[in-house]
Amino acid sequence: MSLPLSGFLSTYYGIQVEEKLWFDSKEAYRDGNYFYFITSIDNREIIFMEQASLSYYLMDYEVKHVTLPIPNLQGEWITPFHDKNYLVMRVSELNHDRYTSDGIALANFHHIGSNYQYQPKEISSYGAWKTLWINKLTIFETKIKDEAKNNPCDYYKLLMDLLPYLVGISENAIQYIRETETENRFHEVDQGSITFNRYKNQLIQPILWSEDLVYDHPTRDIAEYIRSFMLVEDDGNDISTFLQDYQYIRPLSIFSLRLIYARLLFPIHWFDLINRGFMEENLDQLYLDLRELADKQVTYERALKEFFEINGVRTEDLDIPVINWL
Repeated sequence: MSLPLSGFLSTYYGIQVEEKLWFDSKEAYRDGNYFYFITSIDNREIIFMEQASLSYYLMDYEVKHVTLPIPNLQGEWITPFHDKNYLVMRVSELNHDRYTSDGIALANFHHIGSNYQYQPKEISSYGAWKTLWINKLTIFETKIKDEAKNNPCDYYKLLMDLLPYLVGISENAIQYIRETETENRFHEVDQGSITFNRYKNQLIQPILWSEDLVYDHPTRDIAEYIRSFMLVEDDGNDISTFLQDYQYIRPLSIFSLRLIYARLLFPIHWFDLINRGFMEENLDQLYLDLRELADKQVTYERALKEFFEINGVRTEDLDIPVINWL
């Protein structure tokens, strides 16, 4: 973008920039009490507009730190400039509430999101985990083998050594989710909701980025929050406290508990790291990250084995299957 970003805002949006700041490594411009971000949407118009719809809905329910797209001076959401399309996102109020319980904050967010009346098409994974996981495993297994053949470095040699484990645990998770789909012990908290692609406690951050939003079963966020604790030596108190607080607002069904377990079994944290390699990041650093993740997996498996017990779920009494080899 040859036109300075501040000039872009002035020319196409009539916004007079007062200062430049940074949030989460993203360039921002302030005009009065508003903060603006310019985003290239790279042929992802439908995805961004679906996320925008979620954002405006959340704003109506007092989630005021979410980024919202704004129209340009011609009343258009998308601004073409130098063969690219841009959205300008605005935040009207930063979040300063860091004292609400993580579990209660997420449960309240899901309660709001579950009343959203239109299931998006492009950003929804609700009810589709099994198919998505099968496709992800197939695509990644093929691409890993191809990349390893074309790039026989330490990173891909290690990844090929770990691939049978990755495939095996993924297949276990797919089989578990397949069996969970027959579970009929569910209730109203199992309807779809606004969620995050990867929930990392964004609700307590100053800005909630609309590009992080998707539509899915609420357990997506619950599992991803728990996953971070399972990768470190933890006595389980953080996880159990989080789940207790969450269930104070939104009690989980047996179906939800099984979905959480299935998602934790599926090695999403492995796929996220491997995907970085496909994006041509520093493979020397990725080799070190992969070795570290492999070392942490022992801790992770132990936490997964103890997941139900630590959280007071009597699997035998409730007829909840578990993976025996853990």
